[in-house]
Amino acid sequence: MKLQESSFGQKKDIFFMQKALWQAKKAYTLEEVPIGAVVVDADGTIIGRGYNQVEKQHTQAAHAEFIALSSAGKKKGDWRLNGCWLYVTLEPCAMCINLAVLSRLDGIVFGSHSPLFGYQLDNSLTFQLYKKSAISIVVGILAEESARLLKDFFRRKRGGGKHRGEERKNKRDW
Repeated sequence: MKLQESSFGQKKDIFFMQKALWQAKKAYTLEEVPIGAVVVDADGTIIGRGYNQVEKQHTQAAHAEFIALSSAGKKKGDWRLNGCWLYVTLEPCAMCINLAVLSRLDGIVFGSHSPLFGYQLDNSLTFQLYKKSAISIVVGILAEESARLLKDFFRRKRGGGKHRGEERKNKRDW
């Protein structure tokens, strides 16, 4: 993997990340962890959208990235998403980064780093079995907005920042 700019440029990256943030806000209002994602094709058209639905669907597979990539595949009529980019508000986990690679995306743009579950994309990892060239990564687009939404969500869920041991009144809370 390599760090670089997307093929759309910084202005478009901000625009598409705003769309992903809108998806994250949908998740927030539905009491889901506020993570949103969109998939953009080579022409700059959004062909897939998703927000976190783990609680609603009762499965770990209902991550925003998974839903957005599935939606894009249906719209495109192909699971191969060559030329497409994934925009996601939080650094993808191992499951989602591998799904992105298997989908043959050209790149991923994410907002905020995820110290707990992020796949640490800035490490040089290669997936040559599925993709001949490295997947491009753009980090930090609207990172503060993405992080603020997550922090607000967990602060609200945990009752405003009680001691560590008192945070988990519900075992489903993080």
